[in-house]
Amino acid sequence: MAFQILLNFFIAVIWMFMNSSLTATTFIIGYLIGLILIIITRRFFNSRLYVWRLWSAVKLALLFLKELLLSNISVLLLVLRPKLNLRPMIFALPTELEHEWEITLLSSLITLTPGTIVLHVSNDQRILYIHAIDVEDVDEAIDSIKNSFEKAILEVSRA
Repeated sequence: MAFQILLNFFIAVIWMFMNSSLTATTFIIGYLIGLILIIITRRFFNSRLYVWRLWSAVKLALLFLKELLLSNISVLLLVLRPKLNLRPMIFALPTELEHEWEITLLSSLITLTPGTIVLHVSNDQRILYIHAIDVEDVDEAIDSIKNSFEKAILEVSRA
């Protein structure tokens, strides 16, 4: 992936020199030309195109912002209720993530979302212990995390 980014950048710089114009517009045009060339020659690269990984990272950021907004609203509604009927729970989330940075990212995303916090990661890094402020169904909470954050992280990290 890094090679593709550097190659795209190099093509853009070469385009700038060929046009004898060192402006941002010329660089952007050269970058787009380089991107088209990389897409055309994608069969020569071992990994998938960096553009798709970049798009997956943008989708992960948007997913986090959506979940952050929704959880803020749900915690606000919990606090504003006249009678607190909370069902706090600690549950174990088995994860398919393998790399330390993936587990750290998942833990951070869960902890930054209001109403949930990662308490512990098992020694083999396969289970995250999570406290949630209000849980009706543990399986639904696990599926929600696995089908949102974990799936998006896997999409970003795996080729």
